[in-house]
Amino acid sequence: MFTQIFGKKTPVHVRDIKLYNTESSKIETFEPLNTNEVKMYSCGPTVYDYAHIGNLRAYVFSDILKRVLIHNGYLVKNTINITDFGHLTDDGDAGEDKMMKGLKRDGLPITLDAMRQLSDRYIKAFKNDIEELRILPPTNWARASDYIKKQISLIKTLEEKGFAYETSDGLYFDIAKFPKYGRLGKIDLKKLKSGARLEINTEKKHPADFAIWKKGSLGWESRWGTGFPGWHIECSAMAMDTLGKQIDIHTGGIDHIPIHHNAEIAQSEAATGKKFVKYWLHGAFLTIDSTKVSKSLGNTITMRHLMDRGFSGDDYRYWLLTAHYRSTVNFSWDALKAAKQALFRLKRYVYEEYKQKTATPDTTYLEKFDEKIANDLDTPGAIAVLWDMIKDDSLDNKTKCGTLMAMDEILDIGLSDNLYEGVRSLGVIATDELPEKIQELIDRREAARIACNWTEADLLRDAIKLKGYDLEDTTHGPKVTKVE
Repeated sequence: MFTQIFGKKTPVHVRDIKLYNTESSKIETFEPLNTNEVKMYSCGPTVYDYAHIGNLRAYVFSDILKRVLIHNGYLVKNTINITDFGHLTDDGDAGEDKMMKGLKRDGLPITLDAMRQLSDRYIKAFKNDIEELRILPPTNWARASDYIKKQISLIKTLEEKGFAYETSDGLYFDIAKFPKYGRLGKIDLKKLKSGARLEINTEKKHPADFAIWKKGSLGWESRWGTGFPGWHIECSAMAMDTLGKQIDIHTGGIDHIPIHHNAEIAQSEAATGKKFVKYWLHGAFLTIDSTKVSKSLGNTITMRHLMDRGFSGDDYRYWLLTAHYRSTVNFSWDALKAAKQALFRLKRYVYEEYKQKTATPDTTYLEKFDEKIANDLDTPGAIAVLWDMIKDDSLDNKTKCGTLMAMDEILDIGLSDNLYEGVRSLGVIATDELPEKIQELIDRREAARIACNWTEADLLRDAIKLKGYDLEDTTHGPKVTKVE
């Protein structure tokens, strides 16, 4: 059986895909609502600042999931939302509005036009990060401010069905009207109420009731006054508009479980009377010094920080894939450096030793790889299979290269670039791209080496290194790399 994957005809090893469903708290065999199509929604960024590397981990995980689904013959239709207004710093309707915070920080006026301007800047930066990490673009980018009418319509439906009540500061979803509230993560509402600080908002009937419309002097007009749709409502409205009333998979970080995703379930199912999501998948935190990465804590690192220190999106992606998406990972520069070195060795195999010349992939190793990756996206296990295959002396180089290329269709860690770009990614510089003075030194050293004048050759190598270039003698002549 063949399917079209990323523009190539590739044999599909159809198998059961096992996924950990947060709702059931167990690994289940994936069975889509529709035989051939999968609808997937991923919670996207709030674009008031640059995404940090902890944010970006969630999109690498959902990208691997998408690729595994495609690899096993499914057509994937997916949406990533972009929150460009009205997300409070506390998911429970408290704290400062993040977009307002961004406007003040960047010295912009508090207007809808300025909010659009601010978000345009950080949407562009986020998409650049996504591209650097080789994440496949979604079928739909859903920008919250473009879906205001859809959100207001959904809020009206909830009010008309008796699931909402109005207060002086907004419209709230009444969780008492939705008995299954809190089923994701098995939230104990009785304990929540007994320990709640009701003085935060004494007009709320229950501390877990959440805003579906927030009144204010800035925003859009509605029958409840000027204001913004609540943060949670945007995901329900955009998911249903772009994917339908029922979707197969919803992804996000584990921090979304207690409030945001339970709110999505409640408002969506209250409006439609149908089960909203079949499989909920959540990625674990990335920490630094065992502390969650958070803009509020001031311990964020962005992709730009990584790149400024000589790391690429491939390096970071590879490092992330060496840990399971449901495991907390602790970031360190040393860990990323080790990942960079491992990936560098892989790329040298493909682009230098194998010359990217391929033969039919080895079915035994590919089967092991597919089994690992289809078992709740076990990327560490899949990478271990990859390295076992490279070390297997019974396989020739072309078979190894073909197998690596097949594996890279899912991992996408930079092994499938064209040969020229692949060699360049190793830091190798073509002769015609070298400064003239460096090329002269290389030519003089090559002449000294041919004449067996080793002292002169060594002195010239040192002189070249002082200029910022490293030389390695190969059977094909000197290989030049830029010293970091």
